[in-house]
Amino acid sequence: MRGGRPSRGTGPRRAATRGPRRTRPTGVAGVVLVLLVSLFGLVVARLGQVQLLDGAQLTSQASSVHTRTITEHALRGQILDRTGARLVTNAFTTVVTLERGVLLDADDGGRALVRSVAAVLGQPFDRLWGKTMLCGTVGAPRAPACFNGSPYVPIPIAAGVDPRRALTLMEQPEKFPGIGVTPEPARSYPAPSGVNAAHLLGWVARAGPADVEAGAGALDAEDVVGRSGLEQQYDSALRGRNGATVVAIDPRGVVTETLSSRPPVPGSDVVTHLDARLQARTEAVLAQTVARARAEGLPADAAAAVVLDVTNGAVVAAASNPAYDPDVFTGGISSAELERLSDEGHGVPLKSRVTGETFPPASTFKVISVPAAVASGARLTGTYDCSPSLTVGGRVFKNFESRGYGPIDLHRALVVSCDTVFYRLAYAAWQAQGGISAPPGARDRFAETARAFGIGRATGIDLPGESAGRLPDRAWKEQYWAATRSATCARARSGYPEVARTDKERAAYLSQLAVENCATGWQWRAGDAVNFSIGQGDLAVTPLQMAQVYSAIANGGTLWQPQVASGLRAPDGTVTPIAPRRTGTVGVPADVLAYVRAALADVTRPGGSAGTAWAGIPQDRYPVAGKTGTGEVFGKQATAWFAAFGPTTRPKYAVVVVVSQGASGSKVAAPAVRQIFDAILSLKM
Repeated sequence: MRGGRPSRGTGPRRAATRGPRRTRPTGVAGVVLVLLVSLFGLVVARLGQVQLLDGAQLTSQASSVHTRTITEHALRGQILDRTGARLVTNAFTTVVTLERGVLLDADDGGRALVRSVAAVLGQPFDRLWGKTMLCGTVGAPRAPACFNGSPYVPIPIAAGVDPRRALTLMEQPEKFPGIGVTPEPARSYPAPSGVNAAHLLGWVARAGPADVEAGAGALDAEDVVGRSGLEQQYDSALRGRNGATVVAIDPRGVVTETLSSRPPVPGSDVVTHLDARLQARTEAVLAQTVARARAEGLPADAAAAVVLDVTNGAVVAAASNPAYDPDVFTGGISSAELERLSDEGHGVPLKSRVTGETFPPASTFKVISVPAAVASGARLTGTYDCSPSLTVGGRVFKNFESRGYGPIDLHRALVVSCDTVFYRLAYAAWQAQGGISAPPGARDRFAETARAFGIGRATGIDLPGESAGRLPDRAWKEQYWAATRSATCARARSGYPEVARTDKERAAYLSQLAVENCATGWQWRAGDAVNFSIGQGDLAVTPLQMAQVYSAIANGGTLWQPQVASGLRAPDGTVTPIAPRRTGTVGVPADVLAYVRAALADVTRPGGSAGTAWAGIPQDRYPVAGKTGTGEVFGKQATAWFAAFGPTTRPKYAVVVVVSQGASGSKVAAPAVRQIFDAILSLKM
């Protein structure tokens, strides 16, 4: 043999009769074959698993890949006055949209297209162009003039469009690529009785990415959310719940069947305590008051009025001036218009002077100083010197609203608004506390009483953006000094040359004050204490806070949380009331409160500081009590105040009016409050 394997036999070989002889695979070919057989086995096994074990799961997954969820947006709820009159409702508006991809593909970023659309719609290019930019990106205007929605949906560049103009766009798709037109619900303001109430009602804008994320699936980029006022405060109730329909689609994107459907639930209506008739009258009175003050040469740059129900804290009317038209947001506000509404030079019309602005309360604060003085040891029936002036700490403090009356009681001091009586009371209390050497924690009855009336903290009204105001005391003075010491000491070195150009005496006083404050500005001085007693110095309050104070005086000492909304009305008509909330009591003895009420009742009568403004009111049928205030503000005209409640026989309403740079409380603010009470009487409220 020649090698290889030996033969099994030794005899001669027979000729092959059964075809080619099979040989066993050897080498690489054998390995490959084994692998192929193994892989085939795995495939067969996997197919069996897929068909027998995983079939149901994969069928479900395949179905989900070919489904789409269609959102049906809920209709937003209305805002109503207490009689059911619609203050905010819904109306369908024509909206023009633009596909973002068209902007990205255009050489000029889409400017020419948007300019052409603006020309057809008769709207400013800047307004439409601002809407093409995502809020927060470079060059974008401030919300809501920018686009605050998702970058993956068509951009609503114009709302409230004339349908006939919109039709022109749709008829020329080759000229206006990527432009769409759709009807959408938008907020509408019926203005019953001519009411505005913009600062109370608020406005809405499209949801931004942060809103959508916070909504956890309840919101998408096409929803609107409240951005101020009641629209923001009760946004979740007003918004309702969106509907969702899940459909199956084929590879072409055609719907083949509806898999599930959940209808939208409309939002609830917010029913308010507001009376549209009184609200409109209050707004008109405030506007007329400002106009008259300006006609007399006064700046009268801002004003506010509020009417509270003293029995439960209900806000029956509240107005802020300057105001704005809430409709300005409906059709898409331009960046220029938004700037105007936010501009200090135009009075910041978007700011509510009722809740968001603070002023020195001046003599309206004396209703707090009387019980504070009594708590400090003064006799309610005592006699006090109403001199023309009083020197405290080397500084002369004068009567601002009255002349000297000699020895008078506290009743008379309130009626004629004698400052020097309150200076003496506060100075005596300050000395009893330890004067300049008193520790920061020394008990101060004046600050304590103010705090008990709610001064220095937000009232909790159901409106966003409320200011807490400022209640200065020893602790606050020390904190403020630490925060401002560097600037104060710089002024001590440089003085006030800009003031000296027009008022050298004032500049010298300010420079001396800066020197003192640089060294010992943390001290609660006698001047701080006496200024506090007449609502001046660093004290700052909102008109709403003072309305709450006078409500508590009127009702016997109860603090009610001011509330605009009275309930939520579901789509089926069921109303869920919002219960009044008692937030505390002032802790002032009943006889002291009665004493203050009796004195305030004489302020509006002949001989009182507001007697002229209230001449002719039927005091026998509807007696009203009140207090003037004229707050000094450095470098400006004084702030005019009047706070009142009535009828004194059974108090129902507290009314406060404040006019910044209105000069005189008795001449400017008191007549305005009188007119509001006239409206209350004529409306038989």
